Amino acid sequence: MTDTAAETWLDSLTSALSSKKAKAHLGGGEKSLANQRAKGKLTARERIDYLVDDPAATIEIGTLAADGMYIEEGGCPSAGVVVKIGSIEGKKAIIVANDASVKAGAWFPMTAKKNLRAQEIALENELPIIYLVDSAGVFLPLQHEVFADKEHFGRIFRNNAVLSAKGIVQIAAIMGSCVAGGAYLPIMSDEALIVDGTGSVFLAGSYLVKAAIGEDIDNETLGGSVTQTEISGVTDNRYPNDQAALDAIRHYFRFLPAQKSPYMPQRTPCATQASVADLHSFFPADRTKPYDMHSLIATLVDAESWIEYKPLYGKTIVCGYAQIEGQPVGIVANQRKMVKSRKGEMQMGGVIYSDSADKAARFIMNCNQRSVPLLFIHDVTGFMVGSRSEQGGIIKDGAKMVSAVSNSVVPKITLIVGNSYGAGNYAMCGKAYDPRFIFAWPSANIAVMGAAAASGTLAQIQKAKLKGQEGNAQDEQALLKEITERYTATTKPEYAAARLWIDDIITPAETRHYLATALEVAGVAPIRERFNVGIIQT
Repeated sequence: MTDTAAETWLDSLTSALSSKKAKAHLGGGEKSLANQRAKGKLTARERIDYLVDDPAATIEIGTLAADGMYIEEGGCPSAGVVVKIGSIEGKKAIIVANDASVKAGAWFPMTAKKNLRAQEIALENELPIIYLVDSAGVFLPLQHEVFADKEHFGRIFRNNAVLSAKGIVQIAAIMGSCVAGGAYLPIMSDEALIVDGTGSVFLAGSYLVKAAIGEDIDNETLGGSVTQTEISGVTDNRYPNDQAALDAIRHYFRFLPAQKSPYMPQRTPCATQASVADLHSFFPADRTKPYDMHSLIATLVDAESWIEYKPLYGKTIVCGYAQIEGQPVGIVANQRKMVKSRKGEMQMGGVIYSDSADKAARFIMNCNQRSVPLLFIHDVTGFMVGSRSEQGGIIKDGAKMVSAVSNSVVPKITLIVGNSYGAGNYAMCGKAYDPRFIFAWPSANIAVMGAAAASGTLAQIQKAKLKGQEGNAQDEQALLKEITERYTATTKPEYAAARLWIDDIITPAETRHYLATALEVAGVAPIRERFNVGIIQT
């Protein structure tokens, strides 16, 4: 493939991602957004942009949440809630804004999951969390998927209490409807503000009150700003419009202490040694083709900051210390080119061998000893198989690496740039291993195994079921094509992003900013645990 062809491929992925995100940013559509503005409201995204110091410096979580889901219900762009991390009066915070243009801000199952993810980020990083509330409550046709389980709607209020007990600041502004169980979210926050005319909060709206106890009353009298500030005292203060309420939140942030990392020294940031544009010359469209991971790392880290760990040993994993915009980080990345082992044997790129797993485990331990956060960069097809690997103890060495990742107490951040298959996903700190943040490029693939191998296996199973029935080679090819397409769709990053298996799909050009912000946020919370690798000995 020529450089021009590679550039076209990368640009095509980036363009498609931008178009998909632009559509998600419209929420319920232009008409619905216009209706919000006609009521004197800012839209969810306008509220966040007004609140933060610099809208361009924010990062978004879950832009494509619920993408392609709830089709019969008309869809739920971004899961009906916008979540961003940005600075307010110079302090990092996570902001959760219901999008009332999407089904009046109703809670779908993925809405609950996205809110829980925002609270998880706040808890892990001891980050202030702002709720901009404008929601009609649970989407009743799907209540059975959002109400009663451990990770459903009620968990949010439990997290409110836990955040409060840990001293993590929560501020809520009621800027629209706030109904039923959802009423507890703002009132369990440290500060609860309400906007005149548009904000209301009550356990049951006027129609339900009439049906339940026969009382005739309008929503404003029942739970509007005057009632809840002057009579009940449920909210702390009321404001004439969205802007005034958001100004009050900014004013509150002036009284919060400055955030300073207690354990990660910061250096003077500098530019990278290589440009993201250089990716076009070596990053292949064919995910089976090799390339040198060092070249990719050079587009992310500060120039001349890279110090490699054991460069001549375990070469199918690259480990080293570096800085990203001045912030120290330890990097564990899969090497995709063929390399020669210490015994002179050629090893396949993208595969974890025993020596690589051993090296990575030891490096992870070193980072924990020195309080250096970890960045895992995925382009992995899994662990090496075969008699030689089994006899060499690949399971033992793989378990050692998984144990080190599992017990790591420093912040972990994961970036998936290519393949992320099978146990390789686990060992490289996939979603199940609690990374503080997990991002993916549009070139990522996340699955148990690659589409070709999996589809061939599934096709053989299907043919065995149909054994004895008439068919021909053409039918078999059609079956294989159908299975391959169906399987491939589930490996794409869009599928993972829709289900919040990853926090967001980002472009290579955005990556350094996202990683630097994630490191800065992760540095707010001190390490409160002692690293212990557990029963796996080194």
